[in-house]
Amino acid sequence: MAERPRRDPQGRDEPGFDWLYGNGGTEEGSVRGGRVARDPEPTQMLPTVSRPSPGGSPPPPRTTPPPRSRPAPPPPRRSGPRPRLRWLVYLLVVWAVFLVAVPVLAWQRIEKVDATPSGDRPAAQAGTTYLLVGSDSRAGLTRKQKRQLGTGDAAGRRTDTIMLLHIGAGPNLLMSIPRDSLVPVPGHGTTKINAAFAFGGPKLLTETIEQSTGIRVDEYVEIGFAGFVDVVDSVGGIEICPTQAMKDRRANLDIEKGCQEADGRTALGYARSRHTLGLGDIGRAQHQREVVSAVGRKAASPWTVLNPVRYYRLAMAGSRSVRVGEDTGLVATMRFAYAMTRVNGKNGLTCGVPISDLAVHWDPDRSRRLFRLIAQDRTADVTKRLCRASGLRNG
Repeated sequence: MAERPRRDPQGRDEPGFDWLYGNGGTEEGSVRGGRVARDPEPTQMLPTVSRPSPGGSPPPPRTTPPPRSRPAPPPPRRSGPRPRLRWLVYLLVVWAVFLVAVPVLAWQRIEKVDATPSGDRPAAQAGTTYLLVGSDSRAGLTRKQKRQLGTGDAAGRRTDTIMLLHIGAGPNLLMSIPRDSLVPVPGHGTTKINAAFAFGGPKLLTETIEQSTGIRVDEYVEIGFAGFVDVVDSVGGIEICPTQAMKDRRANLDIEKGCQEADGRTALGYARSRHTLGLGDIGRAQHQREVVSAVGRKAASPWTVLNPVRYYRLAMAGSRSVRVGEDTGLVATMRFAYAMTRVNGKNGLTCGVPISDLAVHWDPDRSRRLFRLIAQDRTADVTKRLCRASGLRNG
């Protein structure tokens, strides 16, 4: 049912709300009396704007322009010291090769001898014991050299120097065995110990020492007259300190009392002479240890390594006249050379075999005690009573 228009009290129709609702729902206006009334101010519709839905894709990110590329910096200039440093490295490499190559070359020239005895031997012992022999062989010496060195023309091969060097847990110990020591020589009865070398060479001498001392000999090193002189001269001479003037025609020796520089010929005469000393062969053994220690100290000095001429001469001099046992290798020989530089003062001990008299008979009690300590690698327990320069109880 249609809604009737409202009237005011005077009977007039109240104004409608066509002005608000758009003329009664028509688009153009309302119909009055058959006519369509136009709305003077039709409602204006706002244009619609599309908006992204909440679940839609996000707007594309804002892109920033790429940074401007900068030119690469120029390479740094090489400073001056770098080429010099490179050459220094090359020089050090060459020097290291030289220091290794020279001993290897010298080792290939060293003569090997069979010094390992057969039969019963002392069992293996702690530490390492070297037998050092100074041979009086004249092989390789000219007539003029024999005259200069006072060696004479004796034939054969004997030994003036016999030493045992022990290295191990304690101090190094260098012990001289006088060549006139009276000991049993297998197959030859009791006689002087150097006779073993003349009868049977290194093997018989090694066997004699092992049976007489109970000390196992691990390595063998022998040096002759000519080699001794060359070695001393190659290190520029050594210092000797005789306690009295010495003049020995047989050893071609004439020196004053006191410390002095000695060349190879003088050092050899000093080590061989026994006719000017009251102790005879005992005093000679002391001089031999003094000379051997002095050569070791000089050879181990930094100047030997820094001076290529001296380094080469020392290596070649040793190779010309040194003989080693067939079982003695390069490393063992180098250990021996180094150990010989550490047998004096705080670094080691130097002794003569404990003896009872100048005849030379070994002291049965003190010698056995010293030998046992060496065999047990207990050189730190060796007392001054056992280790004396002359070997005598009160010497």
